[in-house]
Parts: sequence; C-alpha cells; structure tokens
Amino acid sequence: MREDGIDGVPKRAVVVGAGVVGLSTAWFLQDHGVEVTVVDKQDVAAGSSWGNAGYLSPAFSIPLPEPGVLRYGLRTLFSPDAPLHVPASPDPALWSFLTRFAAHCTPWAWRKSMQAFVPMNTECLDAFDALLAGGVPATTEPAPITAAFEKPEQVADLRHEFDQVRRSGQRVDTAELAPADAGVPQLSDRISAVLRVEGQRFVDPGEFTRALAKSFVERGGTLRTGFAVRQLVRTSGQVIVKSEQDERVSAEVVVLATGAWLSKLAKPLGVRTPVRAGRGYSFTVPTDEPVPGPIYLPAARVACTPYQGGLRVAGTMEFRPVDAPLDRGRVEAIVRSARPLLKGVRWEERRDEWVGGRPVTPDGLALIGATKLPGTYVAGGHGMWGLTLGPLTGRLLAEQITTGKRPALLRPFDPLR
Repeated sequence: MREDGIDGVPKRAVVVGAGVVGLSTAWFLQDHGVEVTVVDKQDVAAGSSWGNAGYLSPAFSIPLPEPGVLRYGLRTLFSPDAPLHVPASPDPALWSFLTRFAAHCTPWAWRKSMQAFVPMNTECLDAFDALLAGGVPATTEPAPITAAFEKPEQVADLRHEFDQVRRSGQRVDTAELAPADAGVPQLSDRISAVLRVEGQRFVDPGEFTRALAKSFVERGGTLRTGFAVRQLVRTSGQVIVKSEQDERVSAEVVVLATGAWLSKLAKPLGVRTPVRAGRGYSFTVPTDEPVPGPIYLPAARVACTPYQGGLRVAGTMEFRPVDAPLDRGRVEAIVRSARPLLKGVRWEERRDEWVGGRPVTPDGLALIGATKLPGTYVAGGHGMWGLTLGPLTGRLLAEQITTGKRPALLRPFDPLR
C-alpha cells in the first residue's frame, strides 16, 4: 500500500476544476497513462485563469504575507480606493483568517515560506515548455517586466524585495533605467524611474487555458462542464464524485483544483488550512501604440499586459465573498491610480470588466498533495501565482499520484499541515 492509501498506479482519475491548475494536472496525468475526466461547475477558464494579468513571473512569485503588506494594509484597510481592501464586515471567519494572515507577516515567516517558493520558481517555466513541446497549441511570450515609478525613492522598496529574494537563493536579474531608455511608449511624463526585470514571460491567460483544454481532449481526455460537485464519497477502491444534480463520476483518484472555492470540498477531507478569495479586478483598454511588454506600477499595485491588441489592466486585493458582484467603484479606483502614470491609453473605452477570486491561504503557501481520504488530492491556494506555478504544480502532483511518492518540492505545501 502506498503512502496515499491507494493500490498501484491509478487507471482513471477525475479532476474537479477546469482552470490552469486542474487542466495541467489532468494533462500530466495523461503523460503517465492515466485516463482522466475533468469536471467544472461552469466552463474552461471561467475564473481567475481567464481574468488575471497573464504574467509568467517567477521573479515576483513570493509569499503574500510579508511585513510590507501588513504595514500597508493597516494604513488602508477600510479605504474603498486602496489596492488592499477589506469591507467592514461582521464575518468572524474572515477576521480569523486575516488574523492568521497577519501573524505570518513577519520577516522570519516570510523567509521560511520563500524557501518553499525558490525551487518552484526555478522550475516553473520549464513546465510551460513541456506543455508546448507536448502539443499544447499556445505560445508564451518572453519579455522583461517594466516596473515604473513616479518618484525615484519608490524604487527602494522593490529593490529591497528582490534583494530578499536573492538572499533566499533565487536569481533575479534587474536593470535600473531612465524612463526614456525603457522602450515603453505608454509611460507618462510622471514616471521618473524604471526597474526592468529580465527573464520573465507573459501569455493571454484565457487563450492559454483553452489551448490546454483542447490538447487534453485531443489526447483522449473527457471534459464535462456545468458539473457542480457537491460531495466526494470513498467506496470499494473508488472515489465517487456527486454533483448538485446527483450526477456521478468515479475513479481511483480525484483531484480538487477549484481555486477560491477549494475549502468547501477540501475541509471534510481533513484540509484545515482555509482558502479565502482575494478578489482581483481586470479590464482591457485600447492603446494608441502597441504595448511592448508587461508594465508594473508598484505604488498603485497595478499590473498591465499586452492583450489582444490593447492593454489588460489588473489590480486590487479585495477580501469579499468569492461570488459577490463586481464593484464598479473598485474598477474606477484602478483607473484613477493608473491614469496619471500611463499615456496613450483610452480609459473610457475599456471593456471586459471582470472580478475573480484568487485563492489565498493565511500562510501564503499553496495546498498541493494528498488529503486524509485515500485517493483524494488537492491543488490550490496559490494566491496571485496560480498561472505562474500552475503547470509545475500539475506536473509534480501527477508524479506523486502515479508513483505514490511525494516530490521534495511539494513537501512545504502539504495540505494537511
């Protein structure tokens, strides 16, 4: 008997969740000869796998709980315009979560968590290359990320962050430039300093996820949408997945990759670490000139990416219920913060306004691995880095499922911690 409580290599698996994490897990399970069914309550890339900024950015992939976030959050906690926003609420579970999050915002806790990120960040782009080499009909675009600042002294905070990442053992290549030398026509005259971060990439996240789904199906996978999972039941060597409509699918192995909705199904399986929705907003705007690569505005906490001939603008971290409606005031706040820093952007012509829940854990570490119920696994809680780390998560978890041995890189992400 293997350490996960199942006998031998599974022949069939069900993955719940058709985002980049779930589909990557399904795709790499296929590489091991497993027959896979993916189910989703909505559709492919219906959540954060569609609306995120599209950064493939190992340099920025760090634990969310950090001292700077705590200091900033306490100053702006209830401000409706602040990038980090917590609406006044009597929700005790939310305040318990935020208290635990704050407890991890120490230099010691951040350094410990960063040790788990470093090997993942080092290998994450290789997993994208494996998908593309294996036939996923997509591309990833190599480009530096241009961090732009209104005041020269603002560079110090990001420079310090990268110094901390380097001390943890991860390579980060940066160059400080004059704005005129950055080659980004969208930077306004208000920008006085630029820090360019080399060795990064970006994608159209929705198109990439749909291409991954297409490849999965072409390789013999089954994809079922409109399948809202209600319960998992273990019986006679199988795990039965029951839907709200009382439909059923079963397999030796089930993987939950349901993003910000993870805790609802994972808690009964012994996963005590909660996952909350850190909701992010995005929209797309036309630009007068082509955008050469990603632009990051650290002071405004806004990430911008070339997207379908225009610019996708993404930002904010809002702790509200995952299914709450879009707050147009949050979109307007992003516009107000970014407008003075960018030129040639037609803000009034924005489209595709979106809000979605990033799956955030209180310690900043994802939940990847086996649960207490034999044959069941979870993959989620990546915070802002689900796209960057999703394919590698899928590759490593598929290895664990098919060999019965947990890869060393996944040990810090034990969902039963």
